[in-house]
Amino acid sequence: MLNQNQVLTLVKDSLWPGYVAERERLELIDCWYRWEHKELKLPRNASPEHKWLANLAKTPWLGLVVTTVAQAMYVDGYRSPENLDNAGPWQTWQRNDFDTRQTAIHRAALAYGTSYVTSLPGVDSSGPRSVLRGASPRKMYAVYRDPAGDDFPMYTIDVNPSGRDKFMIRVLDEEAAYYLSCNKGGDKLEFIEYRLHDTGVCPVVRYTNQLDLEGRADGEVAPLIPLASRINKTSYDRLLTQHFNSWKVRTIAGIDIAPADLTPREGESTDDAAARVARERLLVLRQSDMLTAKDPGTKFGTLDETPLDGFISAYDSDIDTLAAVAQVPATSLNGKVANLSADAIAELRAGLTQKVYERQMSFGKSHAQALRLAAAQEGDETSADDFLARVTWQDMAVRSMSQAADALGKYATMLHVPVEALWADIPGKTKADVDEWKKMAAEADSLGKLAAVLADQAAQPGQQ
Repeated sequence: MLNQNQVLTLVKDSLWPGYVAERERLELIDCWYRWEHKELKLPRNASPEHKWLANLAKTPWLGLVVTTVAQAMYVDGYRSPENLDNAGPWQTWQRNDFDTRQTAIHRAALAYGTSYVTSLPGVDSSGPRSVLRGASPRKMYAVYRDPAGDDFPMYTIDVNPSGRDKFMIRVLDEEAAYYLSCNKGGDKLEFIEYRLHDTGVCPVVRYTNQLDLEGRADGEVAPLIPLASRINKTSYDRLLTQHFNSWKVRTIAGIDIAPADLTPREGESTDDAAARVARERLLVLRQSDMLTAKDPGTKFGTLDETPLDGFISAYDSDIDTLAAVAQVPATSLNGKVANLSADAIAELRAGLTQKVYERQMSFGKSHAQALRLAAAQEGDETSADDFLARVTWQDMAVRSMSQAADALGKYATMLHVPVEALWADIPGKTKADVDEWKKMAAEADSLGKLAAVLADQAAQPGQQ
């Protein structure tokens, strides 16, 4: 276990600088993930109207990309191949409300590339029960010997604000949790206390979106920032044209106008005088006004408005490119739905389906690792050593009820798949619904067997 001076040195020389550098890298991603996009570059003399239009052009496309993937991922069980029911650590999952917490963990890993779950020993009414909590990579920084291959980090630091210009720090290693405080700059560190957990490993599990062999974990947002910037620029150009040049301008040529008196008034510069005269001589027309002139040589005309079709086409093209690169259906981004067949819809969503499956493999491994770690802390050695146990994912595929019923009915009648085995594939039904149905079916089967026995006994001679 580290002593007080070792902890202070570790935080000052390694963990705090690493945390600050990672936090700065994630700030840009966080802005685009949410809706605080980087400002468009405007000319120095941009008017308030130009700035307003630039702000109006922002759309949280990358948050929508993350949402589209996250909404197709929901864990509904944890099972071992040797048991059809949920394994023991599933109780720990439920007691920690991970049916709800899992969504934030998935979203953070998808957006930033990494998220974490901490598992620390605890106790509830039934006995030992680990406390599982998700952690954002913007608050937690982990150090690995081998970032690509290690299951657990050497050390982690998580930082949370505590009052004005003050932060609380927790450092975790394989033996204890160390608590410190510091100022905003991280240079006034104070050791508070430590608490033993004796897990044997640093009790932090990493969730990665795309982990490569060099330990790099890219999220869904960072690679798409240039493309999202392009869409915002196209949107701004269209709004600019729509605001200033989307109507016809009426013109008059040959009209005799008396020369203007550009003599500055008291306290007025020459430029101010010219601007005043221009305002005074500006001809403001209403919709019903008609222009006439006494001079037969006067010519009236119009300047056509700038068409918006090109901007709209470019905008749609950029969105289609975003959908292709992000591997999400274009309908998820532009909301346009055509009259497509079931096969066409399946092909449209094929990229998203494969992407979700890949993420489920990564996140599922991390969920199982977290539950095995919790089982070890709780003294459940059997579950802690069960490396075949896996989380199960709810089927979130978009299908109509009639299509699902037809397909599942064919599985049962043509392939003789047990009906109970198909209940989990009914759209919109959760694991809790399926468990309740199985319980009802078992009770009905027991009552049926009892009725059959009683009927058989009543049919035998001499039975009353």
